[in-house]
Amino acid sequence: MSEQYVPKLRQRFLEDMRIEGLQPETQTMYLRAMRDVARFLVHTPDSATPEELRAFQLDMKERGVGAPTFNNRPAVLSFFYATTCLRPEMKRHMRCQRAARKIPVVLSAEEVSRILEAAPGPGLRYRAAFSVAYGGGLRASEVTHLKIGDIDSDRMLIRIDQGKGRKDRHVMLSPSRLELLRDYYREARPGGWLFPGRNRVDPISTRQFNRAFGVACDFAEIRKTVWPHTLRHSLATHLLEGGTDIRVIYHPTVETQFR
Repeated sequence: MSEQYVPKLRQRFLEDMRIEGLQPETQTMYLRAMRDVARFLVHTPDSATPEELRAFQLDMKERGVGAPTFNNRPAVLSFFYATTCLRPEMKRHMRCQRAARKIPVVLSAEEVSRILEAAPGPGLRYRAAFSVAYGGGLRASEVTHLKIGDIDSDRMLIRIDQGKGRKDRHVMLSPSRLELLRDYYREARPGGWLFPGRNRVDPISTRQFNRAFGVACDFAEIRKTVWPHTLRHSLATHLLEGGTDIRVIYHPTVETQFR
C-alpha cells in the first residue's frame, strides 16, 4: 500500500464530513472511531471484509464495550462506507445493541445554586456560563458557542444557532440571568464569542467548560455523578415539579427535548 494512501483516505473522509456539515466535535469523534477500527484490523477500513467487521464487533462485545460506544462504531462505519469509499453494501454486516434506558441523575434547586456559587474564578465567566446552561436547558456545546448577538434583551430570549440536529431555536432569558450576563460583560468585555477561550479568537472549549463544572461540583460538595448535561435534565425536572405542562417542556418549537 502506498505511504501516501492513508493520508489521502483520511483527507477524503474529513472532506466528506465537512460536506455533510458535521460539527468539529463530531468530526473528532468519527476520526477516533475510525482509528479504533483500523487498530483492530491492522489495515485501513476501506478494504475490510464482512468477516473482519463481524470479528471487530465480537471483540467489542467480549471487551464489555457499552452500548453507546458499541453503536457509535457501526454508525461511523456506515457513513464511511456510504460516502468515502462507496461500499454501501457493508452496512448490512453491522449490528447495533439495544441500550438500556436509565433515569438520568438530577440536581435539586439547592444543589444547582451551590454549583453556581462555587463556579471557579477569577471573574464571573463560569458562573454566567453555568447559569445560562441551567436556565436555558442548553447543552455544553451550545453554551460554549454562544455569541454576544445571540442575547436578545428586548425580547428576553437567547438564540441557539444550529443546535443538535442543526436546528435553530430560542430559549427564555430571565431578568436575573440577564443581569448576571450584564455584570459579566462589564467585567470581561468579550468580543464576538460570549465566552471566549484563552486566545479570545475561539470560544471556550467544551473540555474547559466540563473541567470547570467538575471543579465547581467539588467545591460545592456534590456527591452525585454529574456533568454539565445534568443541568439540562435538572431544569426539565424542576419545570415539571413546578407545574409546567409536560407538553410545553417537550414541545419542539419551545425546546428540542431535554435529552
